[in-house]
Amino acid sequence: MKQYERLLLENKAWAAEAVEEDKDFFNRLAKIQKPDFLWIGCSDSRVPANEITNTQPGEIFVHRNIANMVVHTDLNLLSVLEYAVVHLKVKHVIVCGHYGCGGVKAAMTNHNFGIINKWLRNIKDVYRIHRDEIDAIGDDEKKTDRLVELNVIEGVMNLAKTSIIQKAWKYNQAPHLHGWVYGLKDGLINPVFEMPANTRIDDIYEYDDL
Repeated sequence: MKQYERLLLENKAWAAEAVEEDKDFFNRLAKIQKPDFLWIGCSDSRVPANEITNTQPGEIFVHRNIANMVVHTDLNLLSVLEYAVVHLKVKHVIVCGHYGCGGVKAAMTNHNFGIINKWLRNIKDVYRIHRDEIDAIGDDEKKTDRLVELNVIEGVMNLAKTSIIQKAWKYNQAPHLHGWVYGLKDGLINPVFEMPANTRIDDIYEYDDL
């Protein structure tokens, strides 16, 4: 059996099991999507949003990219964010990184990764801003883990800087923003940062015509 054929076979088994447990499972999914959460996570295959939160299809709206970045020029991310906030009216937006992230590790080196350099530069900027704190850590693994946390925190801050979030805060008093880090070694999520609706940020980033 070819590798991709195994995926198709497993899909059939999963679908049959889902119907056996709940005959209306797919009928409900087909009719409506009303998740309370937008998950902005890493593309790493070891960090699937539904599985690590023990949630069902339809409960979390998901966007993933290398190192769970929130970049103000990323139209893909911004389109997902606007759809989730404006149309789905999610109550929470979660930026979830993970300890041992390969993207963060790569950003801490001087290696040339080709086109990926442009993406990793955003993490290098986080490193530069927090260089004194990170360089004061003696252990290399702990350095990386701290940059993972800081990258998540900056991601949440970048969400708050968008007109999408600020407009939703003004008119809907939502969503609540969260920064989490998942542990590959223990499977546990560490909440490292949060911003309730209408949290004040530096006024240079606040829009007055929403």
